[in-house]
Order: sequence, then C-alpha cells, then structure tokens
Amino acid sequence: MASKPVRIPGPDHPITVTRSDAHVVVRAGGKVIADTRRALALQEASYPLAYYVPREDADMSLLERTDHATYCPYKGEASYYSVRGGAANAVWSYEAPYDAVAEISGHLAFYPDRVDGIHVSR
Repeated sequence: MASKPVRIPGPDHPITVTRSDAHVVVRAGGKVIADTRRALALQEASYPLAYYVPREDADMSLLERTDHATYCPYKGEASYYSVRGGAANAVWSYEAPYDAVAEISGHLAFYPDRVDGIHVSR
C-alpha cells in the first residue's frame, strides 16, 4: 500500500491559522450547534475562510459521527459528523492534524451550505 503524500504549506499553497476575535454561532435544524468566541480562522490558498470551533463550544449531542473520511496532504485525515436529523457530513474535524496546522486539533469546521447558517460578528 502506497503511503499518502504529505505536503508543507508554502508560497504555492499557503495556509494560515489565526485566533479569531469574532463571535461565531452555527445553527442547524433550527438549533444552535456551536457558539464560541474562541474560533480559529483557517485560510488555505484560494479556498474560502473556514472557522474552526473548539469542540467544547459545540453541542456534540446534536452531532453524529459518520464513516465518511477525506484526506488533505497539507492537513491530514478528516473525520465527519452529521447533524442529527439534518444534513449528512456537515461537520469535519482533523483529530490528528499535521504539524503545520496542529492548532486545529480538537476543533470542528462546518460546511456553510449544509447548516442553516454560520453567523460571524465582531
């Protein structure tokens, strides 16, 4: 079995992770599933900004882990959660991210088109 490639962010594929001062609230199924002032903002290359919310600031009882998984050569293996009674694989998490983005360990990110909304205020 071939090993998966591991790439380091750089000028051709930059990734920055910064602590956000924003108040981030995620709603799905008419409920607040995450509410934090401790989000991390991850900007990767030309992709849209993604907010990573600490698991402690999410209502994990509203999420259900799935068997879905993906791989990013810059961040590692991603696991997924569905919103109970709602969107499948709406939430992802890098539980053992690569060193370049180690800060996102213990955090969740949300697909904006699979939740009711991600409200960000300052």
